[in-house]
Amino acid sequence: MLAAYLNQFGGPEVLEVGNLRAPGVADDEVRVAVRSSALNHLDIWVRKGLAGLKVEFPHILGGDASGLVEAVGKNVTDLFIGDEVIVHPGLSKAPWEEVESLAADYRILGEHVNGTNAEMVTVPRENIFPKPKNLSFDEAASVPLVFTTAWQMLVGRAKVKAGDLVLVHAAASGVSSAAIQIAKCFGATVVATAGNAEKLELAAKLGADLVVNYSNQEAASEIKNKFGKRRVDMIIDHVGADTWKSHFEVLRRGGKIVTCGATSGYLVPLDLRHVFYKQIQILGSTMGSKGDFPRILRLLEDGKLRPVVDRSFALRDIQEAHRHLEGRDALGKVVVRVS
Repeated sequence: MLAAYLNQFGGPEVLEVGNLRAPGVADDEVRVAVRSSALNHLDIWVRKGLAGLKVEFPHILGGDASGLVEAVGKNVTDLFIGDEVIVHPGLSKAPWEEVESLAADYRILGEHVNGTNAEMVTVPRENIFPKPKNLSFDEAASVPLVFTTAWQMLVGRAKVKAGDLVLVHAAASGVSSAAIQIAKCFGATVVATAGNAEKLELAAKLGADLVVNYSNQEAASEIKNKFGKRRVDMIIDHVGADTWKSHFEVLRRGGKIVTCGATSGYLVPLDLRHVFYKQIQILGSTMGSKGDFPRILRLLEDGKLRPVVDRSFALRDIQEAHRHLEGRDALGKVVVRVS
């Protein structure tokens, strides 16, 4: 099969495209002929070499995929060749009702094992979900990782509810574009930040009630102008160092900060007096549970959620796709079209 892969860690130039052996299919597995595979910042971190991460080269990146069932194991009786499906990237034997990402055996496609930047990928049957008919293959591939992550942050960790005031940073990113929509589905009011007019326009179209251009506006003063003395109930953040200090200026007493990443840096200033005096909750979040995914898919089918695709690249242009995502100019998801 044709695949994009690494033989060493480094910049986009270490990505190669060539033929590798296609994966086999065990009794409880499904092999998918990949049509589209969405990129995530996780792919950049893995490509550069995450601290402590051990992979076997050649290593195939990519967590998200949509495509057609190509083969099934003998124990799989409810899927048929040619079915249009979405591949969920979280791998674990933990029960669906648990938060799988807390399990000791938890792995993610493209990070710990070979991923979806290839013509074929094999996963357990439980990682296969039907593709909503109203989504293209590019759109469907843009769903699993970011919507699962955003759902876990807002619903699983922060317990978002109607009337909450939610601040979402980096509004045009995959996770944040999903978070804005999920918060609105639960009846929350959303403040979204971004660095240019195009990204702010996207955030508004997705339902943000107030947009803030962090390049020339202060979130605290804009929130005060809009909402008076009211403070934010929760902050959804995967930026890290660049946004952290401002959190405590806008967050109410007893408010929540939910973080799932740190694209601008991991080391952040933290005055513990703000945390204990205002009883702030700082909540870590990684991916989520496949048990939540059917509900996400129903909301997508009903048009209440929608994936945002910025641009599609051919598999042979995987280096350019990584540079585009890393350049932070994307409005939504960057997709690699495999076939």
